[in-house]
Amino acid sequence: MAYKKDQGRMARMAAFWSLAVLIFYGCVSLHTELASDFPEMGRALGGFRIPILGMDFSPALIVAGLVLATSLWLLYRWQDKPKNADLLIETESELRKVTWPSLDEAITSSVVVIICVLFLMVFLAGADWFLGRAAKVILLGHG
Repeated sequence: MAYKKDQGRMARMAAFWSLAVLIFYGCVSLHTELASDFPEMGRALGGFRIPILGMDFSPALIVAGLVLATSLWLLYRWQDKPKNADLLIETESELRKVTWPSLDEAITSSVVVIICVLFLMVFLAGADWFLGRAAKVILLGHG
């Protein structure tokens, strides 16, 4: 039974799937490391291949799959704890209160930031060039 099931749905889903992608990446790395460090774990069991994935059904795949399933289940249980669920519910309610900028405001602000960054880039490159020349003249006596 989920805690406050219908509240904070978007924040809960975003948090779950963001962490699920990280867990999946870790399990893919685990599978790769197990298959390369322990060659017997990378061999197919009975020569069986998984058709859609194009992977060998190996002990490394079984271990990585079990770690993935267990981690996702633990993540779901962890998110369902009242303290964590309330935090995500409150986060979503606060995000709904925020006044988000319009597309025109976002574009204008982005253009201003890009122009400022380009100006700073040119200024710093010029200062670097000038100070490099000055240091060369001071230290080596010629430019």
